[in-house]
Amino acid sequence: MRVVLVLGGGGAKSLAHAGAWKALREANIGPSHIIGTSMGAVIGAALAAGSSPERILEIALSLGKKDFAALDAWSLAKGVFAGNILKPEPLKRTIARLVPVTRFADMKIPLTITTTDMESGELVLFGALGQDGPLIDALYASCALPLYLPPQVIDGRRVGEGGLRAVVALEVARRVPPPPPVDLVVAVHVGPGFDEPPVDKKAAIPPLVRAHGEAIRIMMAAQTERAVAEWPEDAPRLVFVRAVAEREATFAVGQGQRYFEAGYREAKKALAHTLGRG
Repeated sequence: MRVVLVLGGGGAKSLAHAGAWKALREANIGPSHIIGTSMGAVIGAALAAGSSPERILEIALSLGKKDFAALDAWSLAKGVFAGNILKPEPLKRTIARLVPVTRFADMKIPLTITTTDMESGELVLFGALGQDGPLIDALYASCALPLYLPPQVIDGRRVGEGGLRAVVALEVARRVPPPPPVDLVVAVHVGPGFDEPPVDKKAAIPPLVRAHGEAIRIMMAAQTERAVAEWPEDAPRLVFVRAVAEREATFAVGQGQRYFEAGYREAKKALAHTLGRG
């Protein structure tokens, strides 16, 4: 059975992807292609390079918030005139720790990651279904959400957050060519959705940043809802795993173990429901 695994963006919640991978392996499902967005691309790259889900979790649990989201004091001093509020270098170092290779050619499983051209709005793919490029830069670009992180220039193009065009890249999964034909697409969603309950206690976020986050959440939730609804009847069978549904958890790095376990649990449930597997 040929399986394509689609890993959506969601910041710290993306550790659920490693848990989902464990569930897939226990069900004797070995993905033959991985498509990732944002931190889903990073976790997907680590898995495609041969890292075990347990190893990914171990590294992630050793990291702190500043390893993902280090405030740029100079940018903060600029106020509303700042281009971004986080430094890119700590995230790039974290990506390099999580992903044990430095080239797409070194992947053991074909990997495709999504980014967005910040000038044209075009979806730009790197890896197996797209262009080659520096792996760490491309993975960083997929995570570079405007306001938070500056885009990455690759081959003269300013590319950023893949989730602006493909939070859960189902349309990209349909581009995986035969032979053999794809039998199954497993999509793991940990990003914004209209099913997320309100938070009991809102985080201390500046009003402008909160307004940006709320707008992005609605846009991405609608995008994902539409992608699932428009999945064609003649397309490969789709297993949709809603692993985590939480607001304001993008930088909740202290919850990694819980997200890992949620991904494992929800993937097992989705497989059992869709395929009759426990």
